[in-house]
Amino acid sequence: MNNKFILKSILLISIFSLLAAYFIEYILNYKPCNLCIFERIPYFASSILIILNLYSNRFEKFTFGILSIIFAIGAIISFYHFGIEQGFFEESFVCISDDKINNLAKEDLLKSLQKTTVSCKQVDFKLFGLSLATINTFLSIVLSAISFRAFFNYEKNR
Repeated sequence: MNNKFILKSILLISIFSLLAAYFIEYILNYKPCNLCIFERIPYFASSILIILNLYSNRFEKFTFGILSIIFAIGAIISFYHFGIEQGFFEESFVCISDDKINNLAKEDLLKSLQKTTVSCKQVDFKLFGLSLATINTFLSIVLSAISFRAFFNYEKNR
């Protein structure tokens, strides 16, 4: 596979992932938790980076290096979310849910009442029996590995 094909494939996967997330949120009406929204950032960042690279045709090897880091960070965030869903980790303040509002100060309580948040532990939508955090963890690891390998095999794939 040549480098352009790899970049275009990662771009298509990123765009499809974002479209699927928005479809689930807005068409199927499943409200995402805060971590679900953070998990979209690597797909946005990679899409922008790849589009810029495809227009400029410069720094392609550097782009693969950055993509591998972006998706590795995405895998960490997704694995943390998966761990919260499975009870391995406690929810952080990013994931505060309505049942934890009782522990907040008066000012924080007023802010929390203005917006409803979904608990990161709550898995409302599953695909093939897997939560989206689980699928995203796997996908992020695969995309990071592909980018990492393309970075180190850059000269071979020209």
